[in-house]
Amino acid sequence: MSTFLLILDAVLIIVILAFVAVWLWNKIQTKRLGGGDLSNDEFNKGMRKAQVVDLREKEPFKRKHIDGARNLPYTMLKYQYTELRSDLPVYLYSDSLSVTLRAARFLQKKNFSSIKWLKNGFDEWDGRTKKSKY
Repeated sequence: MSTFLLILDAVLIIVILAFVAVWLWNKIQTKRLGGGDLSNDEFNKGMRKAQVVDLREKEPFKRKHIDGARNLPYTMLKYQYTELRSDLPVYLYSDSLSVTLRAARFLQKKNFSSIKWLKNGFDEWDGRTKKSKY
């Protein structure tokens, strides 16, 4: 076997192991956070009594977001989390499960009592959406 093929095999194995590691890390974090992942139906049913937070940046939020959600980008969360009430449930979503889980862990450390998130992210959302006017 040529050296090139050995290097290519090694790179592919490393990439596969990295994907498995990220998947495993997300599973572990989900269990640590108390399994707050919700299906579309569960999210839709409970969101009327919760603070729905879109963790994506401003431009994707303006293009399309869940009706009734407020935009609080993950990059600004540590500065603006005080805008949320810690005594009410918080429903989070974004395009990335990793970002959503990091935000949930952060809010948990800040003593938010009920944190849930959209299991498959915004890309899989089938409920009502809205475009921003601004």
